[in-house]
Amino acid sequence: MTPEHIKCLIIGSGPAGYTAAIYAARANMKPVLYQGAQPGGQLTITTEVDNFPGYPDGVQGPQMMQDLEAQARRFGTDIRYGMVTSVQFTSLPGPENPHRVVVDDKHELTADSVLISTGASAKWLGLPSEMRLNGRGVSACAVCDGFFFRGQDVAIVGAGDTAAEEASYLANLCRKVYMLVRRDEMRASKFMQHRVKTAQNIEILYNTTTEEVLGDEDVSGVRVKNTETNEERVLDVTGFFVAIGHKPNTDIFAEYLDLDSNGYILTEKGSTRTNVPGVFACGDAQDNIYRQAVTAAGTGCMAALDAERYLVTLEMQDEEVVH
Repeated sequence: MTPEHIKCLIIGSGPAGYTAAIYAARANMKPVLYQGAQPGGQLTITTEVDNFPGYPDGVQGPQMMQDLEAQARRFGTDIRYGMVTSVQFTSLPGPENPHRVVVDDKHELTADSVLISTGASAKWLGLPSEMRLNGRGVSACAVCDGFFFRGQDVAIVGAGDTAAEEASYLANLCRKVYMLVRRDEMRASKFMQHRVKTAQNIEILYNTTTEEVLGDEDVSGVRVKNTETNEERVLDVTGFFVAIGHKPNTDIFAEYLDLDSNGYILTEKGSTRTNVPGVFACGDAQDNIYRQAVTAAGTGCMAALDAERYLVTLEMQDEEVVH
């Protein structure tokens, strides 16, 4: 059976994927988008989104993703349920040698261009209470959700630069920030350590593990344990932030694409082009710095524009071969 051929294939949804779809559809690239394991991405488990332009009163994360999906559909994007399970990218793409993709281990596709927007998943502690209260005081993004805890006491787990940076961000908004460090020292750079250690409203608790996030409907505290003394205590906080890292959803591309040491897709500076012609990466799959909905959407736009230029060049080459 001949595989279905697609001009522009978008792998993954979320702000990057849907924005890429909007631009690609308006450029008559006939995009097909596979939503992946979590249609809409991380924002579907986010409550209030107050920092995305165009929503003056804020918006619920799931509603925002429904709006973006509806806009992509309006311009003709073929949005499908399904998860890309394997790929076979070629370094010499063209009509006779397209990229190959398999969906749900059974449906084979070929594509002239592939836009990757598979995102990244936050690493969690794995506590049942952490999952139960996710979005109700538990968050993996201080920049996204810190605003809702102004003047309150919060706790943040982590010991690296990201945790230190987010603790500093929270310290500018919150009354008190407890920083929970599992070992007897931090992994953050000396500069970032100095920054949190000198902040008057940040208290660093070393040799401390999180035992349980407390609360019925919303976070009301967190029970922690000192691993040296085995002493437990309850911190009276209304927010619990986890900053132990993210894992980009890029494993299936590792054989073909250049990745950094953490698995993020490497793109050419100032573009979304990868090391494989016709394959572009946008959103959190290639961004380990900003990780915001608005920056993801911006790179989604870039990926569609880069792909459009690539396809025009490909078509011109085909015409030259024919003539």
